[in-house]
Amino acid sequence: MSTKKKCLECGAEIMGRVDKKFCSDGCRNAYHNRVKPESKNLIRNINNRLKKNYKVLDSFKLTDGKTRTTKTRLLDKNFDFDYITNLYTTKKGTTYYFVYDLGYLPLDNDYYMIVKRE
Repeated sequence: MSTKKKCLECGAEIMGRVDKKFCSDGCRNAYHNRVKPESKNLIRNINNRLKKNYKVLDSFKLTDGKTRTTKTRLLDKNFDFDYITNLYTTKKGTTYYFVYDLGYLPLDNDYYMIVKRE
């Protein structure tokens, strides 16, 4: 008694392993994109925001791996302080906020030091 399995996405007959659920990678991807779109959108939106923040930090010319700017200039370029990839705290307790390899350090009077991690 042989039961023919059908692709969960397109309904085509599946050939191959007994535990196979899809006839192709395309059908597998289409199925999962359709079933869980909200989580994909959340991740995509966060990644896009991180890319924009990186571009803003990268737009500043660094001298010896650093430069200074104001909070206003960062905000004018649509920098979003809520989106970073990691924190780095020095032995002295100073915390740098990083977006990949570019980071910033809040200074006094709404100034920021932009740095590149080597």
